[in-house]
Amino acid sequence: IPVYLMREAELKHGRVCMLATIGWIATDLGARFPAEAFQQVKSTVQAHDYLVENSFYMSEMLGVIGAIEVYGLWLLFKGWGGDIKRDAGDFFVGKNFLPKDPKQADEMRLKELENGRLAMLAISGIITMAQSHPDQTWPFL
Repeated sequence: IPVYLMREAELKHGRVCMLATIGWIATDLGARFPAEAFQQVKSTVQAHDYLVENSFYMSEMLGVIGAIEVYGLWLLFKGWGGDIKRDAGDFFVGKNFLPKDPKQADEMRLKELENGRLAMLAISGIITMAQSHPDQTWPFL
């Protein structure tokens, strides 16, 4: 399997897990979207189940995620084929936030990769604890 594809998958999973970890913790600590449909639950596990059963928000979210995935797949094949100059995981958004020095930019990319790996482990632990202790929320004390 080409390294380009593996790096693309690792970055995507790392970014999703970083967002999921923050989202899970925020929801368990009480952060909610303002609509009434989001106010009915006490934990993140309950939020998922409630919204799947009682809301059309999940289908809208699936549509947005699907559009992003189609764009990402198009970029993946164009970059892998050499049609565009693209590093794995690059969506052409946010490059202005990277340092101008190439060595420091590579260091920031490595930090993103390592933090993504950590987030993959973190969300695994959070989900495991949430399912094994359904009466508690994060930090599961």
